[in-house]
Amino acid sequence: MGKPINILAVDDEESFTFFVKLNLQNDSRYEFNVTTANGGEAGLKLARKIKPDLILLDIMMPDMSGTEVAEKLLEDPRTKSIPIIFMTAVVQKDEVAEEGGIMGGREFIAKPVEKDELIDRIAATLNLPR
Repeated sequence: MGKPINILAVDDEESFTFFVKLNLQNDSRYEFNVTTANGGEAGLKLARKIKPDLILLDIMMPDMSGTEVAEKLLEDPRTKSIPIIFMTAVVQKDEVAEEGGIMGGREFIAKPVEKDELIDRIAATLNLPR
């Protein structure tokens, strides 16, 4: 395998970020290195520090919403080019599927997230060989 793919998973539910980290790091196709943050502020700080290859970002978080985090990342020259995939329970899987996984110009994955769907979306976003 080549260089590990650095992913930052940001969600206020620690059990969810644990699930994401466990599933990605145990994937046999790609070598993922997953860092987690349990809140918007923490995610923003980590993104600026580690500059991941991709950010998985929950929308509904109490301290700072995912859209606020994304706006701040886009304003920062150090982080503006990092791809973001939003994860949300606000929309249903069939709504996301109808839009081809894109809503409001951004990639979305509806929760609950399935491992293969998540990995396929990451691979497509980062143009990884399949």
